[in-house]
Amino acid sequence: MSRHHDVVVLGGGNAGISLAARLRRVGCRDVLVVAPSATHLYRPMLNYVGGGQARLDELTLTTHAVMPSGVQWLRDRAVAVHPDLHEVETAKGERVGYTDLVVATGLEEDLGAVEGLETALASGWASTPHLEERAERTWEALRSLRRGRVVLSIPPEPAPCGGTALKPLFLAADHWRREGVLGDVEIHLVTPFASVLDLPFVDGTLTTRLERLGVQVHHDARVASLDGATREVVVASGGGTTTITDVDHAVVVPHYRGPSWLAGLAGGEHGLVDVDPETMAHRSAPDVWSLGDVADLRTRPSGGALRRQVDVLADNIARRRLGEPLRRYDGYTIIPITTDRRRLLLAEMDRDGTPQPTVRRPDLTVPRTWLWVFDRYLEPRVYRYALLRGRV
Repeated sequence: MSRHHDVVVLGGGNAGISLAARLRRVGCRDVLVVAPSATHLYRPMLNYVGGGQARLDELTLTTHAVMPSGVQWLRDRAVAVHPDLHEVETAKGERVGYTDLVVATGLEEDLGAVEGLETALASGWASTPHLEERAERTWEALRSLRRGRVVLSIPPEPAPCGGTALKPLFLAADHWRREGVLGDVEIHLVTPFASVLDLPFVDGTLTTRLERLGVQVHHDARVASLDGATREVVVASGGGTTTITDVDHAVVVPHYRGPSWLAGLAGGEHGLVDVDPETMAHRSAPDVWSLGDVADLRTRPSGGALRRQVDVLADNIARRRLGEPLRRYDGYTIIPITTDRRRLLLAEMDRDGTPQPTVRRPDLTVPRTWLWVFDRYLEPRVYRYALLRGRV
């Protein structure tokens, strides 16, 4: 073992940086973040890039700039965790010891789960705003479409705030309406849910909006394969498969799973870290915790959910050391969805899908212009100057 730290955090994204900052604020003096990338991405803005309302450079920061004061950064990639030794192994061969370990790596794209997706993305016939290198291409393709057929998808869980994949659809449809060509564009939406998102308190609003736009919705379905040469998208559901032909462009969000090297800490088919969803403590590995997209918290991942997760987890690390009862995370999460280019609604819920609004009045599930302004322009500043600094 070449070095030892009190708390080691794996991951330099929203979850890892926010937690490291919070730990410093509550008195932890020795925090190390292990993260390989020199850039930090504000991922919730990617769908705005895909919908033509943001540029990629607006959501890209340097990891150095967001690293909390007093937190050490090891620019390396973790490749294994050895909980019996309380060690992390890195790609460069370092062995990092820890008193407590927090896994906050996020998920990895599983492009192979959709046949032909990688080839379709490379050819430009398909795109997705969920991959930063494809986000701007998404808007270029949608903006240039004046007639024809387009397919968009909501990914199956687990996915990084999968419901926000509706943003490019509504943003593009409103653009086509303003351009006077909406009637010439046939829109297909593929959703893994029985309704739009399986959230009754917002599904009515979303369904009405989709019907007004003439969107054909494929429920309980997923994109099974794409073929750019024949311009076909095969949609699989419980009733079999449907082939959508003559597709001019496909916006398909890839499937996701936990990093394969975390298999020893994971459970289930998606490779999520096997934690108690309420305390975020690992079920069998001592002094290992997890939060964010990679943790099996039995709720839909989102950036907004991290505010409560960070607060609870930072407190629980201290509570366990003091022998105090651990706090409980109720699975609160949030999905912001634009319904046109100037209005947005918020779906806030717990892990059971029960509404958990932060305020009772006004009703935030009603699309409002000021909610769009907050999500698009103010929330990135809250993220940069509050959440990433441990102010949750």
